Amino acid sequence: MTSISSSTPSSSARPSPSPGRGRSPLFVIFMTVFIDLVGFGIILPLSPYLAREFAATPMQIGLLMSVYSFCQFLFSPFWGSLSDRIGRRPVILLSLVGGGFSYLMFAFAQSLWVLFAARALAGVFGGNISTAHAYIADVTTSEDRSKGMGLLGAAFGLGFIFGPLLGGLLSVAGAELGSAPPFGPSFPALGAAAICLLNAALAFFVLEESLAPGTRGADAGKRRRFRAILGQMRRPLVSSLIWVFFLSGLAMAQMEAMLFTFMDDRFGWGMRQSSYGFAYVGVMMVLTQGVLIRRLMPRYGEPRVLSAGLLLFGASLFGIAVSHSILSMAVVMTLLALGNGLMRPPNLGLISLLTPPAEQGLALGVTNSLASLGRIIGPVAGGWLYQRGGQGAPFVLAGALAAVALALVLASYGRLPVSGKGAGAA
Repeated sequence: MTSISSSTPSSSARPSPSPGRGRSPLFVIFMTVFIDLVGFGIILPLSPYLAREFAATPMQIGLLMSVYSFCQFLFSPFWGSLSDRIGRRPVILLSLVGGGFSYLMFAFAQSLWVLFAARALAGVFGGNISTAHAYIADVTTSEDRSKGMGLLGAAFGLGFIFGPLLGGLLSVAGAELGSAPPFGPSFPALGAAAICLLNAALAFFVLEESLAPGTRGADAGKRRRFRAILGQMRRPLVSSLIWVFFLSGLAMAQMEAMLFTFMDDRFGWGMRQSSYGFAYVGVMMVLTQGVLIRRLMPRYGEPRVLSAGLLLFGASLFGIAVSHSILSMAVVMTLLALGNGLMRPPNLGLISLLTPPAEQGLALGVTNSLASLGRIIGPVAGGWLYQRGGQGAPFVLAGALAAVALALVLASYGRLPVSGKGAGAA
């Protein structure tokens, strides 16, 4: 297998900024992303309920869920390349402030079109995730890159556990305070705005710049977004890994869109029971990306861990389609959480390892843009298949997409770097 030192311009020596008072840069960016995702986790389940307050049709609710990902798809490469040019810190701070104001707009909305505008604005400023991935690339060695990506995955999982729980508590409080916006059903959005803006204030004081001036790409910001995507897709190994990330994200979005409907139709589960199941999946993903992957990566390396994750993920999707008991669903959802937790960090880590230091933000921004495209297409495809092909159809297609992604990894297996193998566990 090709050694990373001979196959990629990424160096194992990375700048190591020391945020204020000796805080670990990994801890600071972890907390920044975690708090941001708590706010997002509040908004996500709230969106369809608020839309119904304005008599939205199911199609309008679906479009409301898609507009965020559509705008994120358009703007992630812009934020990524801008962070390559001016640094990670200002981009992250700006995105946090912009996200906070989008939540405020959401909380005070008194018409459906304002809800759409608020979610579109949130998508525009949603490129901070790709910049956070680039921040991780800046402050980790090549050996620890994928483990650092796993730390962000744990922040995602924790945010999606605590966000909905906090949103439920805020909805109870909002009902007691009144019925007119921003109280009543929209009160959780006000809480999300407060969390996001407080996060921006904290990040202003503790988040240090990670990108050394000598590694900044002076011309990165001049590239057009779609030209940047085409540029990354022309790189053989990187393009295959980006397609893997896209296909797995498309499969996940398709599954998520129809899972609650599937649980209701096949098992009679309501929102409360399904939410408990979603929290369980989140806990398993946190344990996988925060603990398990940090043990597996040094032992097996990125390509093997990625392949195992895709295999478990695909098997779980096929398993959902044929499950006819809660026990079998518990098994396949455990496999899904393990597979998803294992495949994302090494996938992003390999893309980062195969990308020059001055283009980290751009490459990861393109990757997250295509993931956003998957989150636009997935729910629409899943809904159409569920209606036309039956309850199991969306999950069968999602499993097939995961199988294609696994085939792409295996086709390039011998040329992928194994930088994480042999590195000491953090």
